[in-house]
Amino acid sequence: RQFPGCGNIVTFSQFLFIAVEGFIFEANFGRKRPAIPIRNYFIMVAMFFTVSVVNNYALNLNIAMPLHMIFRSGSLIASMALGIIILKKRYSVSKYTSIALVSLGIFTCTFMSAKQVASDSSLNQEDGPQVFLWWLLGIAALTFALLMSARMGIFQETLYQRFGKHSKEALFYNHALPLPGFLLLAPNIYHHAVLFNQSEPFQVPVVGLTLPIMWFYLLMNVITQYVCIRGVFILTTECTSLTVTLVVTLRKFVSLIFSILYFQNPFTGWHWLGTAFVFVGTLMYTEVWNSLGPFLRRRRRPKEE
Repeated sequence: RQFPGCGNIVTFSQFLFIAVEGFIFEANFGRKRPAIPIRNYFIMVAMFFTVSVVNNYALNLNIAMPLHMIFRSGSLIASMALGIIILKKRYSVSKYTSIALVSLGIFTCTFMSAKQVASDSSLNQEDGPQVFLWWLLGIAALTFALLMSARMGIFQETLYQRFGKHSKEALFYNHALPLPGFLLLAPNIYHHAVLFNQSEPFQVPVVGLTLPIMWFYLLMNVITQYVCIRGVFILTTECTSLTVTLVVTLRKFVSLIFSILYFQNPFTGWHWLGTAFVFVGTLMYTEVWNSLGPFLRRRRRPKEE
């Protein structure tokens, strides 16, 4: 919120921490050979790095954080579309209905955010069209990242079926191999490191160490991101890419609610309606109702007896 363009230094710090941890505990200081051929990791890493960077830059293109979260929640649409195109899959009517709901929800939120950008009273008539064009470019960037992320999920699932489950190894290589790519972003990372150094001092509780507050925020972000991404990579080895997409989507929903309530982000009734469409469609897609039915019946039987 204080430095909207700091996405690159945040992502670099996350990748560096996970890469160092994996190099020590998973790769055994480089002595352990990977179970999955390294060339496959290079392909996956190219997708992963591209998605991370494009999503970060979208925030610099007049994309609000709630819209960013909602738009990325449409990954089920991308997964289904690429499943039909690449894997030649066919789905039931309920699946297509759920995708229609998700699409409608994203369109509603996107359209309402577009109206907010267009009617922003702080923009004069000369700046308004330019800002709106940047916003459209941000939407295009989010769409590209959405499709690339879905393709990566399909590729990852195929690798695990072929070579077996290796979540810790995949976590390490997905974060270590892209590190040289951050050299292209070095000026931006250095610029924000200087800005972070100039932020107000903060005394860390318990430890008593004093450091600029933005570095403390970054440290907390890196730790929580490590816990999150490690859980996701374990999930990718145990479930299909669709199930992983659902879990991550619901996690984004919790983030969205927190973002709105804690940071007082603007969110209209139309945004709520769009959000409801997105997540009802997500639940329909995974047929969670069919799974809950037998579970609830089993819970009732002991009471009836």
